[in-house]
Amino acid sequence: MIGITVLGATGSIGVSTLDVLSRHPNRYRVVALTANSRVDRLVEQCVAFRPRYAAMVDETAAEQLATRLRTLAPEVEVLAGQKGLEFVAALDEVDFVMAAIVGAAGLRPSLAAARAGKRILLANKEALVMSGALFMEEVRRNGAELLPIDSEHNAIFQCMPHDFARGLDEVGINRILLTASGGPFRNLPLSELGQVTPEQAVAHPNWSMGRKISIDSATMMNKGLEVIEACWLFGTRTDRIQVVLHPQSIIHSMVSYIDGSVVAQLGNPDMRTPIAHALAWPERIDSGVDTLDIFQVAHLDFEPPDLQRFPCLRLAGEAMDAGGTCPAVLNAANEVAVAAFLEGRVPFTAIPRSIEYTLGELPRREAADLPTIFEEDAAARRVANEWIRISYPGVL
Repeated sequence: MIGITVLGATGSIGVSTLDVLSRHPNRYRVVALTANSRVDRLVEQCVAFRPRYAAMVDETAAEQLATRLRTLAPEVEVLAGQKGLEFVAALDEVDFVMAAIVGAAGLRPSLAAARAGKRILLANKEALVMSGALFMEEVRRNGAELLPIDSEHNAIFQCMPHDFARGLDEVGINRILLTASGGPFRNLPLSELGQVTPEQAVAHPNWSMGRKISIDSATMMNKGLEVIEACWLFGTRTDRIQVVLHPQSIIHSMVSYIDGSVVAQLGNPDMRTPIAHALAWPERIDSGVDTLDIFQVAHLDFEPPDLQRFPCLRLAGEAMDAGGTCPAVLNAANEVAVAAFLEGRVPFTAIPRSIEYTLGELPRREAADLPTIFEEDAAARRVANEWIRISYPGVL
């Protein structure tokens, strides 16, 4: 039995992971589940999967969870705070860690899993965006195994030879083609972007995702973060990654080889496919996803991204090229701006403006250690919040 910790169990990736695990009860054992503050859902999951541990970041929520589990699942030990997350990510009885916490909060427990030498199923972009060099060094030093869960990076992984770590040139790869749906505003007139609502922005045409990730898809910041992530995962540079708009979300990404071949991974837009792939790799297991019907798909469209429509994509590439703490600043400013938009405090078009201002205000520093990275993260949040406060003094 393979022991698994699911970090971020109550989110969309966590729920999909548990669905796949439930299909293979003789292969996998859930050791620990974590959440931020969603007590009701975590109670249901603890009753269904009977983990040894349940950890919640919010201490009040942890107390509520413990109270309810005393009668429903008394064998589950409840932990609280970031230390609880790091503890369950590094347990000896855990073999795999699903790192599915959204945002900067997922960095420390993901690093704990790397230092403990686990197989990390990485769905948290920020671990690599904020601290790519440090994270990859911990993976190498401790013999951890890093498998991507983002549908695009998992597709790239599936299209590459297993020895790609030797370098893209060594295995004959000249370019990575990273696909993107373009989100709900791909064809909206630019003049109307300032009037879109949070409800419109979270209505992704193909994928079911959390609110923050859905907004990132609408701005294409998610694709910018994925470019940064791909650079670290596959040891390459931004100029060897081409973002391709593909509104059907059927081809999840492609790899172009020097002999003219382009290898693509296709499938229905369902996160259970990459989750099942990473859980079983190098084998294959049932994910619960229907096989793609290519006759029903009928046709596939592709186009280059418009950087005027999607300035966040440009900003992410510039931050990665600058290096150091710039990607961490980019990520923090984006989290602040997205939260402000979801709360109705700024228009949609303020998101990239806030990020660009924050990047301009904070000079690049070497991302030498976690304290430095978190200092810049905090500084970026202060700068972005202040820009929003001054630029939009009243609630919209």
